[in-house]
Amino acid sequence: MSEYSVQIRHLVKRFGSLTAVNDINLDIKKGEIFGLLGPNGAGKSTTISLILGLITPTSGTVMVNGIDMQKNPHAARGQIGIVTQETVVEPELTAEQNLMIFGKLYHIPEPELHKDIDFALELADLKNFRHSYAGTFSGGMKRRLETAKSLMHAPGLILLDEPTTGLDIQNRTKIWDLLRDINKKQNVTILMTTQYLEEADQLCNRIGIIDHGKLIALGTPSELRQKMGVSSIIEISADREDLQKVARAFEKVGLEAKILSNKVTAAGGSNATKKIEALVKEISAMKVPIHNISMHEPTIDDVFLKLTGSEVRDTEGEYAGGRSDLMVRRGR
Repeated sequence: MSEYSVQIRHLVKRFGSLTAVNDINLDIKKGEIFGLLGPNGAGKSTTISLILGLITPTSGTVMVNGIDMQKNPHAARGQIGIVTQETVVEPELTAEQNLMIFGKLYHIPEPELHKDIDFALELADLKNFRHSYAGTFSGGMKRRLETAKSLMHAPGLILLDEPTTGLDIQNRTKIWDLLRDINKKQNVTILMTTQYLEEADQLCNRIGIIDHGKLIALGTPSELRQKMGVSSIIEISADREDLQKVARAFEKVGLEAKILSNKVTAAGGSNATKKIEALVKEISAMKVPIHNISMHEPTIDDVFLKLTGSEVRDTEGEYAGGRSDLMVRRGR
């Protein structure tokens, strides 16, 4: 058996004159939690669709648990569980009934099915709600039920598209704990996309960043932060109409500024504290009101901004419409 859950070799996907995925090579080891990040239009979603076998590559190969997705898509898809960005549960059915239907779609034998449902409900902390209708659940509970459904056919790989979008911090933390339990207790590889970069930093063993169809960075969160090559980041937030003036102040004190939605940021370099003092003087002379000044160590957000030149933006789920393609026979 392969030691990798996903192996991608020279993967290319073109749509007419547009090259959405441009010669990507990637190995994801079994047991990893791997984060795939990228701004809109970068090729991230197309890469995910290729891994799922929802579209055909122009060239290159995708292997899932050692199975070629092109040569044997039925068996390869049987190795994958998926949690879409939009939670898909049947509100008029109980938690148990939701899992029961999904298990039967995967042709799980009846005696085994009940054991699997018990285990999934326990893992998702929904055992006490097995007879409650899913329509009465909170957003976080529905998300946990959706995640439990993805485990019913015992996949080796679970793919999650924006697993905590729209959840409050308490429910996001519960989902994080659930994913860690799935990864450790089930030895399931997790491949996830997220718009919350701190989520990738917290959860992922490794992160890959895609931009313009290419894999431009790959490594552990610590390794990626080291790519910044700086010890501190300075951020100043102000009214949007004043951001250009704030950026000019950065330039006057010798810092290369980048303007984001509501703030200006730059690598602090040496003597960052003195740089902040100089910035305050310059901005005060301009009579520009400042909302906040902060200095922190580089984060994955900073790495992403440096490599792609943009912030992560909200993306729409793309896989809910393709779920019927994933209703495959159980492959334990």
